[in-house]
Amino acid sequence: MNKPLPRITPDSEPFWKALRERKLVLPYCRECAKPHLPPGPVCPFCFSGRLEWRPASGRGRISTWTVVHKAWFPAFAEDIPYNVVQVELEEGPRLTASVIGLPNERLEVGLPVVIDFDDVSLPRFRPA
Repeated sequence: MNKPLPRITPDSEPFWKALRERKLVLPYCRECAKPHLPPGPVCPFCFSGRLEWRPASGRGRISTWTVVHKAWFPAFAEDIPYNVVQVELEEGPRLTASVIGLPNERLEVGLPVVIDFDDVSLPRFRPA
């Protein structure tokens, strides 16, 4: 069964396009210079509409996580149990993804991670 894919909007299209190219980019405000996620039409800090996309390091630390043990959606049943993590990127914004290459039992807050990419261009992280 196919898994649902993210809904791409005009505001988020540069983010998803970069992931397909195996790159991570963040929207930055040209007024206050802060990066943010999720992408939107204005800066969430100063409300400026002057945004630009810049490369991000792809490094961060797990700020919270959970392991899903119930198949809430049939498309994910084969993946049970799977993890969902929130990564605080070096640049500041937090990104929800999953960690690969590490047993769920070894996940912990503060664990350094680096971005990886899957075959459908979703962000994944692995231990740094």
